[in-house]
Amino acid sequence: MSQANIPNITPEIAIDRNDVINLLLASIALEELGLAHIINAEGEKIQYVLGTLTDSSDMTNPNLDDLLTINDSVQSTLEVILKKELLLQTKLKNVIEIID
Repeated sequence: MSQANIPNITPEIAIDRNDVINLLLASIALEELGLAHIINAEGEKIQYVLGTLTDSSDMTNPNLDDLLTINDSVQSTLEVILKKELLLQTKLKNVIEIID
């Protein structure tokens, strides 16, 4: 069996300081948008279990175990989101320091 032949790829990327700052800020904004969508989905998950998501007469009657399970799930997800938010805050602080 022969070794894989990996070509020498040396792309030339020409971006200036302002482009870098704008790309960093855009990446932070996109991550924040993604987290907002996850938070919204968690809210809809709770609404579904409670039967308030739609106007249909197909209401659910969750028992205590269902509510505790969904609560644990949402809490776990929000804890991960909080950690990500702290990282994004640090990233934004570093970008702001670059700007100054």
